[in-house]
Amino acid sequence: MLVPRIVFVLAAGTGLFAAAPASAQFFFKPASLAGAPVTGAEPGMVGSALPGATPGELRAALVWNLRAALNVAALQCQFEPTLLTLDYYNASLKDHSTELRDSYAALEKYFIRTAPNKKAGQTELDKFGTRVYSGFSTVGGQLSFCQTAGSIGRDALFTRRGKFGDLAESRMRELRQSLLAWGEQFRPRDYRPQLFSVTAKIPPFGNNKCWRKNAYDAKKCGPLG
Repeated sequence: MLVPRIVFVLAAGTGLFAAAPASAQFFFKPASLAGAPVTGAEPGMVGSALPGATPGELRAALVWNLRAALNVAALQCQFEPTLLTLDYYNASLKDHSTELRDSYAALEKYFIRTAPNKKAGQTELDKFGTRVYSGFSTVGGQLSFCQTAGSIGRDALFTRRGKFGDLAESRMRELRQSLLAWGEQFRPRDYRPQLFSVTAKIPPFGNNKCWRKNAYDAKKCGPLG
């Protein structure tokens, strides 16, 4: 008789979480990370500084950063398949292939233009690509990063061709913020965390007088709260 009673109590407790919105994914209330659009000239937005870059080259760098972030998410976030990060990444490669190709070409021209020679420029481009990818590898902020990348990947599906750069400009600050370790933001009114204070009694599982059809009878044995 003890097992059904324990299951009953656990079910009642877990019922509190059943009302959590499905869109929350990992949190009842995720951190609000949205920020102002960027141009790519802001520190840290494109991974490393690009001195002397034109606005078009900075936009290309943002596009390539967003591509890299969605690629990393496709690999790191498959533990939560409902985020669809792999599907969104593959769709982005197909839908925005022309803009991605042109952005890479613009970056290649930038590094060749700013390097002593073409070979050195290609080497710097390879280093830049490596830094961009490593910049989106995260451990502490994996949940918020995956959730944000999933949201951006979904938006990429509805972004017109040629406007992937606009998406990168509008969401890159948010994406960078998501790499930090963010926790649950939901706090009930008058919430006061108490680590060691126990306010509820443990049901007397072994007392048959306190149970009726495997349901605790508060009238006979008193409230638990």
